[in-house]
Amino acid sequence: MNAKRFALASLLSAAVMALFADPVAAQSTSADLIGELNIKLLYIALPITLLVEIILIYAVLRFKDNDEPKPTRENRRLEITWTVATAIILLFVGVASYGVMADPAVTFTGGEDEIAPNEGDVYVQAEAYQWGWTMTYPEEDITAPQGDNGPVITVPEGQDLYIGVTSEDVIHGFHVPELGLKMDAMPSQVQYLQTTPEETGTYQGYCSEYCGLAHSQMYFSIEVVDQAEYDQWLDEQTAEESEDAADMNETANATA
Repeated sequence: MNAKRFALASLLSAAVMALFADPVAAQSTSADLIGELNIKLLYIALPITLLVEIILIYAVLRFKDNDEPKPTRENRRLEITWTVATAIILLFVGVASYGVMADPAVTFTGGEDEIAPNEGDVYVQAEAYQWGWTMTYPEEDITAPQGDNGPVITVPEGQDLYIGVTSEDVIHGFHVPELGLKMDAMPSQVQYLQTTPEETGTYQGYCSEYCGLAHSQMYFSIEVVDQAEYDQWLDEQTAEESEDAADMNETANATA
């Protein structure tokens, strides 16, 4: 009896801790939706797990000394009950999952014509190659600068961010776990991500699809800053791009 009580107490304690644990603050709308889905699935999985474990422990303790077990009898009411319950659970999981996967903040199915519908939204083109990334801002005609771990994408907090992901050679993967972003980079095909960063900071990204010898070196980062800092950064990058273009023209004219 003591063992039974201890097992039940342990299971109930784990359930209480899981239910009342404070969730980590979401850094983007995508991560927020995925986190909410995980919590919903946890609320479904936890009671089922507890029920199964309780029945298992009860059966072990109740019949451990039974040397002459008897076959179970058919119980249609019980079979219908768990069949209907399973169908309801699967329906809930399917509807909840579809609601998240179909949300534009997780899977953006629009094309380039639907990029940046509002003023202040940002569009970044992420092109993968063996073995690195080229990050550009097509509307501003600038290229993201290189950092210690690959290119650094700078975006404003609270504004919609659209990312067009593609590849120039083999299949790669664009993945930023903390922002809930992941998309395959397909050769000669552009696929889009949409999210809204909700917390400033620097978030590490990398290639999630094995693509050859230096796959592990394909890092990049997304730096989320406030709007004023982003505007200042944008002005600085535009000025640098203009200077570089002017220097190239002078070099070309001198060579000619």
